[in-house]
Amino acid sequence: METALWWVRADARLHDNTALVAAAEADELLPVFVVDPRQYGERAYGGQRSFAFQKTGAYRARFRRETIADLRESLDDEGSGLLVREGRPGEVVPEVAAAVDADVVHFQALPAPEEREAARAVVSALGDAGVRTESHWTSTLHHVADLPEGVQGIDDTFTPFRQSVESDSRVREPLPEPELPPTPDLGRLDGGHGAFPTLDDLGLERPEYDDRGVLAFEGGETAGLDRLEAYVWEGDHLRAYKRTRNGLLGADYSSKLSPWLAAGCLSPRYVKREVDRYEAERVANDSTYWLLFELRWRDFMAFQTAKHGGQFFARNGIREREDIDWADPGSDPAAREQFERWKRGETGIPFVDANVRELNATGFMSNRGRQNVASVLANSLRIDWRRGAAYFETQLVDYDPCSNYGNWAYVAGVGNDSRDSAFDVVEQAKRYDEDGEYVRHWLPELRGLPPGYVHEPWKMDPEEQAAYGVVLGEDYPEPMVDLEASDEPFR
Repeated sequence: METALWWVRADARLHDNTALVAAAEADELLPVFVVDPRQYGERAYGGQRSFAFQKTGAYRARFRRETIADLRESLDDEGSGLLVREGRPGEVVPEVAAAVDADVVHFQALPAPEEREAARAVVSALGDAGVRTESHWTSTLHHVADLPEGVQGIDDTFTPFRQSVESDSRVREPLPEPELPPTPDLGRLDGGHGAFPTLDDLGLERPEYDDRGVLAFEGGETAGLDRLEAYVWEGDHLRAYKRTRNGLLGADYSSKLSPWLAAGCLSPRYVKREVDRYEAERVANDSTYWLLFELRWRDFMAFQTAKHGGQFFARNGIREREDIDWADPGSDPAAREQFERWKRGETGIPFVDANVRELNATGFMSNRGRQNVASVLANSLRIDWRRGAAYFETQLVDYDPCSNYGNWAYVAGVGNDSRDSAFDVVEQAKRYDEDGEYVRHWLPELRGLPPGYVHEPWKMDPEEQAAYGVVLGEDYPEPMVDLEASDEPFR
């Protein structure tokens, strides 16, 4: 009799799960999810010039809780079960393995330093106890073993990477759901199967759904598969994805698959198979290609994180830039005030404020919004970009360490690609929110402004401010930065 544990990480799904398939070959299988307290509450960023921030906010905590509940229900339906325990994985997983006399532990390999350190602790403790461990790469479209030049050989610029994997790599076929063996006797384990803590237990207020949001994101594999079905097949939105993906309002301007991909509720290989089927049955065009393009950008950030490790998260980034004088909100009162206004969506720059208020109210922000919001903090205000990235880590329902910090570093000019990535925010606002509908949606105080002023209210003279009922400094903030003056080249 062989007993296996499946240590569930960011792979909470039954479909296309290499770790689960391998674990299911045992005679007995116990899936285990560990709630690591280090992922909640106020934590240190780590490294040089560290600072404290809230690790996980309410939106992602709720999504994660729903994800684990859905996984438990799916496992129960298959005659299996899920054990949930709180503590450090390096302590909890070996304790569970000892209690059920496990022979092997299967788990997902992840590229970011925190996740890799957690895995090392588990492997070390299990090794001391004589328990085998097997890691499985399950989070990206392309398998790490199929990279033409390996992780260390990939280019630090996206286009060469994309061209390389498109021409010289392959995407493996997704695996079917396995038949699951019975769970072992849990008689030596106290506390039953356990449950994911409530948001109250985590010190978080349960957020109410804001009907101004683009989608009510519900955690779990079931909801993720439903969303894919609704977007691709029922709504037939994939055929126009490239044209609509920079939208700002509504559920279907983009796929909105990112929360389920980040939590591992959806396999990117399964998404590709659905795209391939859509191309065969309906249409193959630049939109179907572009969804795969975006999945490869996600891959790029994951492999870059694996390549560069902790330097990917350092203030001077993988380019090791020492020529930028970053303002520190921890020691600079002016920077602290600016940062707090940025976090509240009170910069006086409507397109930025609207996006931040959407984030605060829903846990989500469009990709277009993220780039512009990041650019103002990092390029216009020159506030330490990691502060903004950490705030996104707290708030985003679809937070992924590789994509979040990689994209922030890119915009800040310390990450991948050497081009100037500062955004002309007003021009972007006029291009992607031409009539100001999005800004008015999230900034009701500006609803009376015409398109000519909704993105640049500072251009109104006092008489116009009074006429439209938007007095700067009273009804809406004065802009905290002169965007034109701050757009001097930094690189």
